[in-house]
Amino acid sequence: MAKNHLIGLLLGTEEDWPSAFEALVRRLDPSVATGGETHQFSTVRVTNEPFDLRYEPRHSLVIDRLAHWYSLPREWLKKVALMDDVYLLNNPFTFQTMTKHSAYCAMMRLGLKVPETWMIPNKVPPENARFPYTSKKYNRSFVLDEVAEQVGYPLFMKPFDGGAWVGVTRIKDPEELHACYDDSGERLMHLQSSVENFDVFARSLSIGAETVVMQFEPDRPMHDRYQVAHGFLAPKTGHEVVAIGKLINAFFRWEFNSCETLVKGEEVYPIDYANAAPDVALTSLHYYFPWAIKTLVKWSIFCCATGRQMRVDQNMSTYNEIGDDPNLSYEEKIDRYLALANDYFEADRYEEFCAENLAEIDEVTVEFVESPEMDKILVGAVETQFPQHEHEHFIAHYRGLLAASAADQRALHAS
Repeated sequence: MAKNHLIGLLLGTEEDWPSAFEALVRRLDPSVATGGETHQFSTVRVTNEPFDLRYEPRHSLVIDRLAHWYSLPREWLKKVALMDDVYLLNNPFTFQTMTKHSAYCAMMRLGLKVPETWMIPNKVPPENARFPYTSKKYNRSFVLDEVAEQVGYPLFMKPFDGGAWVGVTRIKDPEELHACYDDSGERLMHLQSSVENFDVFARSLSIGAETVVMQFEPDRPMHDRYQVAHGFLAPKTGHEVVAIGKLINAFFRWEFNSCETLVKGEEVYPIDYANAAPDVALTSLHYYFPWAIKTLVKWSIFCCATGRQMRVDQNMSTYNEIGDDPNLSYEEKIDRYLALANDYFEADRYEEFCAENLAEIDEVTVEFVESPEMDKILVGAVETQFPQHEHEHFIAHYRGLLAASAADQRALHAS
């Protein structure tokens, strides 16, 4: 008996990774026999239009890259999750209610080394007729400089719910503090201690049960922030960075997310880990782009073919029991969190499934990366994102990085 699965792509302005995802699914043309059925897969780009709340969608799984800012698809996603059991990357009931503030609080409770963080009131109050009375009766006056002294200079001011580094400012003294606060307007902000003289800025991209950790240089231009580097973390530190990323995603039921951590000596400080639409642009990830697309395909197929159910409940108490246990060391907690995360993502089952049903995906991905089809996607991405006088340079630049990625994958799987 055949079962056809339609994977929906809910998109905004992106063209590079969706085109690559669609092309890889076509080339792979997977047919998975499991559970007494033969599962086949195709893709479609989701359109935004009026919908009957009782209609039955065709999709088995939807990859969401739009609903974090657009309300119509957000409510459509909630409908297909609540009524139709469509699998979603990511779960709208956590990603659209959990801010960076909530994520900081949750991970502090679990004992992670989140830098000292304070929330401060809005500089400009909300436009609400009830506010003046409420403020006069209940709001306590405060001295911003005293809060900053508690946090310590240098510090970062950042929106409690922000993304894409918007509104994030490094502040070195009271003068900059007041200027940035004045500019923040109605946005609710955090003050967070800066981890100075760190050794490595690591950015982890997680897709389902897999995580890749990349060395990140935030002060460089976007095309040069992800460094092609291997072995830049000691094994113990690398284990902790991966475990933290998986913990955060399993805790919040996020399956397509990035996590930023600062490594200083043997200490790992998570600083940003609630990214509703993580960066997977070819012009950003370059060398790592094939891994991202391949893994997104693998996880989508695994979820559809195995009938994996999307979890809405978070089961926080299970994690909090570990975090609150005074008899466990930090290292023991990290290992127990990782075990819970691997269990949530069915890591062993996923690995066995891919070995049995998608053994050829590495070779197919390399062939795709080296194909004229991929090159056309690359050229289109460069022409869209860079001025014309830079096209020739960056086309050659990205061709070289993708060629290096493909060559390294060929060598890895030949050994």
